[in-house]
Amino acid sequence: MGDDRDCSWPLNWQRHYRVLADLVDADGSLPDITPGVLMDGDDLGRWLERQKQPGTWAQLSTEQQERLSRLGIKPAEGPSRGPAATCSTEGSSKAQQAFQRGLAALAQWVEREGAHRPVRRKAVETLPDGTETKLGIWYSNTKARRDKLTQEQLDSLRELGMEWV
Repeated sequence: MGDDRDCSWPLNWQRHYRVLADLVDADGSLPDITPGVLMDGDDLGRWLERQKQPGTWAQLSTEQQERLSRLGIKPAEGPSRGPAATCSTEGSSKAQQAFQRGLAALAQWVEREGAHRPVRRKAVETLPDGTETKLGIWYSNTKARRDKLTQEQLDSLRELGMEWV
């Protein structure tokens, strides 16, 4: 394991992870923590659910993924949608990848700033892999086109506390 003092992960991520690691150390395994379970005023359950989302998990560093895996935390499987899900074109795949990057940037923003703080149009987030995402533009475009989002995308936004979904 690396030295947490020198890592580039958001402080909130480190703090939430440490609470989970302490629970595992104390109990031998991770208890069931659902959204709404608060620890020191933070919704630890909501944070944990967000980490398990495939888009968020993909943006975590390998070491972050390994640390969560050691605690028994695995990424959630996306729902199977039958043949329609397997017939995606390359364009929609790129659109889905762009949505997932934006979602990961939004999750990072929400974790740092809170869900009720507005995302400014010029907001830019740097993801753990070093990719810069123009969050403000993505956010306003996504909000404007919310009627064209899939149910899964809407659910992901709702989990981050976006009340306009």
